[in-house]
Amino acid sequence: MTRYTGLIDQYRSRLPFAPEVRAISLGEGRTPLIRLENIPGLVGFEGEIYVKFEGLNPTGSFKDRGMTAAVTQAVHEGSRAIICASTGNTSAAAAAFASRAGITAFVLIPEGKIALGKLAQAVVHGAVVVQIQGNFDDGMRLVKEVAQTAPVTIVNSINPFRLQGQKTAAFEIVEALGRAPDYHCLPVGNAGNITAHWIGYSEVSGFNTAANTLPPELRKYSTDALVSNRPKMVGFQAAGSAPFMRGAPVKDPETVATAIRIGDPQSWSQAWVVQKESGGWFDECTDEEILKTQRFLAEKEGVFCEPASAASLCGALRDIKAGKIDQGSTVVCTLTGNGLKDPDIIVKGGLQGLIQVPADRSAVEKALLDRLS
Repeated sequence: MTRYTGLIDQYRSRLPFAPEVRAISLGEGRTPLIRLENIPGLVGFEGEIYVKFEGLNPTGSFKDRGMTAAVTQAVHEGSRAIICASTGNTSAAAAAFASRAGITAFVLIPEGKIALGKLAQAVVHGAVVVQIQGNFDDGMRLVKEVAQTAPVTIVNSINPFRLQGQKTAAFEIVEALGRAPDYHCLPVGNAGNITAHWIGYSEVSGFNTAANTLPPELRKYSTDALVSNRPKMVGFQAAGSAPFMRGAPVKDPETVATAIRIGDPQSWSQAWVVQKESGGWFDECTDEEILKTQRFLAEKEGVFCEPASAASLCGALRDIKAGKIDQGSTVVCTLTGNGLKDPDIIVKGGLQGLIQVPADRSAVEKALLDRLS
């Protein structure tokens, strides 16, 4: 058996990295595609729903896929420092992969708008954390300005190598199903991930896509078709942070789903290309709906994702009910991050089901029997 050494080595023939390029890897990828066994029946859906649980990547989110590629390319080009703006997950991944590569990571985070678990990751991996008095979009603007003069490489999703790494999730889904799904639902913040998946699906089905921003001279990799179909791509945003639904950037986005609290997506134009080419659509979910779905998934299927991740399943279930997603179809929902990354909302909302009793056998036994009766 060959030891798995990460996405770049696994899919090098389909990525823009020559054999001699050293991969900076933490063993990312190979996340499970979990078929939901209980929820479809509970909502009256006769098809199949799968969740691609990206929260089981090394730093707990899908960002690791893109970061292995972006940092590998940065190191290959001789860069000694990377920089990103982040709502949390990107900073965690950037810090970890920079540490692995032996280079410096600078991360700009919005003041008071980042889950503590994600901030802790950036700190413990040794990143230089700069907290700005503004939101993610302010941070992104500053990153682009600073990178014009400072010797740093941007590793946000405007870096086309990020999307090259993230497209591999589509490869894994096709390998697991033997085909592409009929619908693929994703949370949308900066819109890089929905773009990356579409690039991946297009390449393994032998199609070109205008969403691929990698310079043509770097696309010296295999795009041999493995399947014949591509899914409809469906992106879901939080209602308080839904520029695709508004048709314009949102100045002051607000949502409990911090990972998608982005008002000015950097992959704006590419995401619209994805929507048009795939025949998919964008939609929005309220914070209340997102949190309800997060708990529903955890209670009924044993999968704990962060709030932003739940937007994909939340929207899918609503569109199934509305008839926008066909009965009998195969649906994949990407869960972008682990619930342990952002547990604050669950804790603040109260630990439902918590029973307090004396340290006494009869009291404990009564508590158990009362629940079982």
